[in-house]
Amino acid sequence: MKTSRDLATASWTLTGYAPDAWRFLEGIDLGAPNFCSEIAPMPARVPASVQQLLLEHGLIPDWNHGMDSRAAEWVENRIWIFSTTLPRAWLEAGKVRRLRCAGLDHAGWVCCNGRLVGRFANGFTEHTFDLSAVPLADQNALQIVFDLPPRWLGQFNFTSRIKDWKARFNYTWDWQPRLVQIGIWDRVTLEVTDGRELAGMRCTYDAGGLVLFGKAPDKVEVRLEDGDRCIVSGVVEPAALAGGATFLVGTKAEPWWPNGAGAQKTYRLTCRLAGPDGETADTWTRTVGFKDVTWRACEGAPAGADPWICVVNGRPLFLQGVNWTPIRPNYADVTAADYEQRIREYAAMGCNVFRVWGGAFLETETFYDLCDHYGILVWQEFPFSSSGIDNWPPEDPAVIAEARPIVRDYIARRQHHAALLCWCGGNELQGAMDGGKFGSGVPTPATHPMLQMMAGETAALDPTRRFLHTSPTGPRAQAVEKEFGQGLHWDVHGPWWPVPQSYWEGDDSLFRSEVGTGGASPLDILERYYGPTALLPFDESNPLWRRFGFWIQGEAFVKDHGRPARDLAEFVAWSQQLQARSLDMAARAIKRRFPRNGGMIVWMGHDPFPCPINTAVLDFLGRPKPGAEALKRIFLTPPDKL
Repeated sequence: MKTSRDLATASWTLTGYAPDAWRFLEGIDLGAPNFCSEIAPMPARVPASVQQLLLEHGLIPDWNHGMDSRAAEWVENRIWIFSTTLPRAWLEAGKVRRLRCAGLDHAGWVCCNGRLVGRFANGFTEHTFDLSAVPLADQNALQIVFDLPPRWLGQFNFTSRIKDWKARFNYTWDWQPRLVQIGIWDRVTLEVTDGRELAGMRCTYDAGGLVLFGKAPDKVEVRLEDGDRCIVSGVVEPAALAGGATFLVGTKAEPWWPNGAGAQKTYRLTCRLAGPDGETADTWTRTVGFKDVTWRACEGAPAGADPWICVVNGRPLFLQGVNWTPIRPNYADVTAADYEQRIREYAAMGCNVFRVWGGAFLETETFYDLCDHYGILVWQEFPFSSSGIDNWPPEDPAVIAEARPIVRDYIARRQHHAALLCWCGGNELQGAMDGGKFGSGVPTPATHPMLQMMAGETAALDPTRRFLHTSPTGPRAQAVEKEFGQGLHWDVHGPWWPVPQSYWEGDDSLFRSEVGTGGASPLDILERYYGPTALLPFDESNPLWRRFGFWIQGEAFVKDHGRPARDLAEFVAWSQQLQARSLDMAARAIKRRFPRNGGMIVWMGHDPFPCPINTAVLDFLGRPKPGAEALKRIFLTPPDKL
């Protein structure tokens, strides 16, 4: 029999050390007492980030205020240890004992009872550590040790040289100051078993229904249930499960629909392995839903262009939504309520798609569950992004080999979700207009070896879902007026600032997976986190604006009014209306072109930080800005009524 215990229920502490001082935990004599930590043990919990725990204990300031994020950067230069004890009774029930960590950010070691049991170095994948050989005591000391993070992975970098598997946005982006999260961002589970268990379970879909994969020592009972009603049941032999066992569903299940198109019907899938006496030895359960997705060419699309009309359950849909970035830089501390608030708001806006941006991480099970519930399709990118200096994906075979398990892990952990629409190789992977690798303007081709690897893994593991080798795709990364009418604009990014109506009147894009305009945060947020006068003047001479220099609008205000803004309130009101008008113009023009254009995804959804100004349409607290209200009016209106 297998038991799984969520170690969120255990008592944890957090301790800080100078580099390598943790080595006494693996039995190395450092010539100093074991209690010589720089930061004394403090109560902790999992999941949690080191930064959030230090904030709660008063050791660092709230990084959201002013320039206080700089006062938290010392945290990166210490070793941090999450410690707990495991009672003997939790461990001795089976001969196989393992620690399963769904999210560790990002590298370090695991020790138990003075033994080093494993090393981890990947913030994107699940990690499993075998504790079976560790001698048991009445109380068994467990430590998860976090090494120093990489020095720099930020927005301006060389994509081709990236080889550290950690979310890059933490190192600064144009909407995020440096806050390099360290810690445990997902569940930590203790599993104990006698060896009779299900392993490697996952499910995907084909035209007829569910396809189950996994390993089992004996036959497995399968049930698909709608509440208390079983609609499909059966028994699978181990050999069939290993090769993929199909359970035909057909008309027994109602379809799952995106938001605004129909109901979000889901079902409970349960796989049960029996023990020798008929008792339950192990179970595996998932919530699933059934939809059929195909892609058609846009009307008037150039020959050979990618198809961008998404057809769900036989109905062509205009895809409309936002680019999803993490809710907070310390995403380990984001609650289910935080997710619920924002996703509910997006659903009310009429969104039916999120693009989970490639500079972040695999979003949580909570996020995906809520997307299933609210009908938001998920375009999930693998963790690669442009870098401004060099935007070409790595070609080093060793780096590609290290990326392969990430692709497999992403797919295995999230492919059962009804909301999942497609996979994508990454954000703005591109080369130069002259065909070179160093520069921007032309999306990286699908023949790139890293993207070929991703395509192959996706085809093998999740064959019914689309794989996009990057976003944007096609001959051009951005659409410029002088090239309208030449068939060069398939899926494009931009613009991210106001453009004249003439631009939209000439638009020939097939899809726009990033488009937006900057707008100031609400006055109450700016006064709370900066004060009423600190943001004056509204230009790059002020370090608070200079930090997010992409969207500074002080000169635009002067051009519009013939004078500087009198105060913060006047500037905020003008900036927010500028964003709202720009988004209204763009969304109205793009959606009106359907089915010549398949959709638009606004850059970006919400603020992870109280930016003075950003392209987000929900503010730092998850409230809609005027730009979101403008989008809502367009999103809730059919294309032929605009």
